[in-house]
Amino acid sequence: MQITLELFAFLMPLLPPGSSMHAVELEVDDDLTLNNLIDQMKIPREQAHIVLVNGGFKCGADRDEPCFQTGDRVSIWPQC
Repeated sequence: MQITLELFAFLMPLLPPGSSMHAVELEVDDDLTLNNLIDQMKIPREQAHIVLVNGGFKCGADRDEPCFQTGDRVSIWPQC
């Protein structure tokens, strides 16, 4: 399925080449979790401070459950 990943502030350089501004379209597996995505993008988990899926905040155990649907937008801000 396809999702959009947005990274902000000093996380932006972790986006792959060809990203547009602060976002990239990604093809992901149906059983992907937020923590899997964070790990795949090489974002230190402690720096994934604010994590939203379609504007809804995800924390703790929420990040270990598959939660994506096609077209979702994942936004991650680092801890300042």
